[in-house]
Amino acid sequence: MKLAIVGATGLVGGEMLKVIEARNFEFSELMLVASARSAGKKITFKGKEYTVIAMEEAVAKKPDIAIFSAGGGASLEWAPKFAQAGATVIDNSSAWRMNPDHKLVVPEINARVLTENDKIIANPNCSTIQMVVPLAPLHKKYGVKRVVVSTYQSVTGTGKAAVDQMMTEREGRDGEKVYPYQIDMNALPHIDVFLENGYTREEMKMTNETKKIFGDDSIHVTATAVRLPIMGGHSESVNVELSKPFDLDEVRSLIANMDGVVLVDDVQNNKYPMPLDAHGKDDVFVGRLRRDESQPNTLNMWVVADNLRKGAATNAIQIAEYVAQKFMVANS
Repeated sequence: MKLAIVGATGLVGGEMLKVIEARNFEFSELMLVASARSAGKKITFKGKEYTVIAMEEAVAKKPDIAIFSAGGGASLEWAPKFAQAGATVIDNSSAWRMNPDHKLVVPEINARVLTENDKIIANPNCSTIQMVVPLAPLHKKYGVKRVVVSTYQSVTGTGKAAVDQMMTEREGRDGEKVYPYQIDMNALPHIDVFLENGYTREEMKMTNETKKIFGDDSIHVTATAVRLPIMGGHSESVNVELSKPFDLDEVRSLIANMDGVVLVDDVQNNKYPMPLDAHGKDDVFVGRLRRDESQPNTLNMWVVADNLRKGAATNAIQIAEYVAQKFMVANS
């Protein structure tokens, strides 16, 4: 199986290589792909040096799977060309997520919707992924009625330039700014662009993508997304109104037994999820489970995940694993 990583020189592209190695994802040929200006760069992976190639060359090589993390513009232009060449494209940008002709997939929840004919598959937004994974067993058991979520997001979600801005500010040096204000020692309630309704595009992604992943437009989601001067992962305060009464111990059991979730919920011993502990890990960590005493059938939880791993690279590789096993091994 020929595998292409498109956007291999970026933060998420580099994380994808780590995940491929950690999960021992098998391939016969690996193509590391980037923009024309990055072509010719060298990347060492598993002791072998690879030369980064440009898009045109990668399409001509006809990969079986192409995992994109190159931005929405590049994806809109190039994903169809890879698909026409026979590749199954798994795209990490927002370009295809809400397109009704393309599936939006979190493997633990809805991989079953994929067919052999799905040639461009969308990877959800990082904040959405980590929220819906622990919500899935609750929705199945009780029905999720409404979600109020506030996010506390790592600068790594913006990319290397944002990490550089935070570190230069922390060191008291001048440097390039990708945020409209200082990020170190600050909190910006501003992720992505503001829309006419006063929400940011990041916040509306969480609303719309949740409905599509669960295939249920009756779920109401309202979000506030905040950027913090941290690295390691995103955190979320999630308030969930369920359609039926619940037992808190049963909720703990459902979440603890969900694939891809680690329950860290022992407040008597100060055990709860933190970005420091999630960094470099593929799981979603959940804690601070407690009943909302202000209204019935409502639950509070604290959810943390490494946004470059499960929020991006790991989820994409999991989709690739499913596609390879379900459709390519069967046909080989």
